[in-house]
Amino acid sequence: MKEISPPRPQAGLPRRRLCLAADVEQYSRLDTRTQSAVQSELVRMLDEAAALTGLDRAAWTRQPQGDLEFAVLPEATPEDAVLGPFVHHLAVRLGDRNARPAAQRVRLRMAVDTGVVADAALGHAGPAPVAVARYVNAPQLRAVLATLPAADLAVMVSDRLYQDVVRSGRRDLDPSQYVRAHVRVKEFGGYGWIRVPGHAPDDVRSAVAETPEPSPDADAPSWTPPSQYVHQGAAVGRDVVGGLTIGLPVPPPPAGSGPAR
Repeated sequence: MKEISPPRPQAGLPRRRLCLAADVEQYSRLDTRTQSAVQSELVRMLDEAAALTGLDRAAWTRQPQGDLEFAVLPEATPEDAVLGPFVHHLAVRLGDRNARPAAQRVRLRMAVDTGVVADAALGHAGPAPVAVARYVNAPQLRAVLATLPAADLAVMVSDRLYQDVVRSGRRDLDPSQYVRAHVRVKEFGGYGWIRVPGHAPDDVRSAVAETPEPSPDADAPSWTPPSQYVHQGAAVGRDVVGGLTIGLPVPPPPAGSGPAR
């Protein structure tokens, strides 16, 4: 009997993928020669951290942007390996590099999310690439590096990854090391979780608490507080933006009716 292979997904269709962005802090203050050197070293450190973690960087779909690299990782990439060992090895590589005499210091902001991604004319489209771009530029992430001058790396992961991966008790991931932040950048609003390798969460928490809450943009949709309803005996709904609610609210009983029997 001939074995039937499962159909392959069509190229260009949206798929759920892990997205990552690494951005050099205060890159614009460097001169042209130093910028070029820093770009090369950023790529080298990402390559080395991935190799030490057992990740194949050649399989990453990378979108360089000067001081920033955005990447879409292969579908089979273990999320806990990226959030745990990869972040650890990158922090070590940064620390070793910055300890060299007369080295121009490199500090990184990094963001990671998972979600729908589609190929597009200028790179990628979908909620995950947008979220990663907003997280890596979050005021709280910048404030953490400004408040902790000894830190070389600050990482923000999406609430989805924190709930699904970090809190699941996987190896090398300690939920208590992450600090929650409400991020609002442009039209984006949501929660992220910040970790700074080698620094206590209380120090991170202080920096996040001192970051002023951004005012809603006049042209952006208003942020709706998290909502949850009970539908057919189960609580549904999550922290969402723009009034989206999963499930339907249970209508109140008619006026004057007694308790259900």
